[in-house]
Amino acid sequence: MKIITVQKLFSGKSIHELPEVSDCLDKLGVGHPIDSINWAGFPGKPVIKFNIGYSDEEIFLKFYVNENCIKAEMTLSNQKVYEDSCVEFFVAPEGDRPYYNFEFNSIGTCLLGFGSDRTGRELADPDIISKIRRLPSMGIVPFDEKRGEFFWTLIIAIPLDVFFRHEIKKLKNRSFSANYYKCGDKLSSPQYVTWNPILTENPDYHRPEYFGMIRFE
Repeated sequence: MKIITVQKLFSGKSIHELPEVSDCLDKLGVGHPIDSINWAGFPGKPVIKFNIGYSDEEIFLKFYVNENCIKAEMTLSNQKVYEDSCVEFFVAPEGDRPYYNFEFNSIGTCLLGFGSDRTGRELADPDIISKIRRLPSMGIVPFDEKRGEFFWTLIIAIPLDVFFRHEIKKLKNRSFSANYYKCGDKLSSPQYVTWNPILTENPDYHRPEYFGMIRFE
């Protein structure tokens, strides 16, 4: 099981602008690779890394993606962003269940759900999702599939009250189960790549028993 120690980037209650957050995440180093190819039928391997940090108010993520097939058609909260070029953060504040699935396409559109497994997931109200600050390098205008060489980043700030089925007052010294993914179900070359390996016969990200661990220092 992979484990990450998450550094505190800012102290106090102030909210920091996303370009400043981005710079701080860049300074953490080259990033954690999302590079596990678990399913032989989907050998595509874009180059993806991420960094993670936190403050008293938010969890910060930055994804760095190199790929040769990209699409961003979804523009509304809780649409099927996993059909686009998509990065994902699945996280369980208590053990490995229940867990939240944060899913974002390359223009920052978010799907957010909660539950104990794939079925019967509770989707977050769009008003809750709107609290998640996002800075996509690709902009926010949707586009059809393109092929070529693309590099894009996505900076994300998740306020603690976005965990709408938990009351999280602080992160310091806590450990969450989590996994990170890259996918693109409806790309002409579908992708399924994970941070912590998933040992299933077919692609399935809703498997919290294969989550890794993040520890907030």
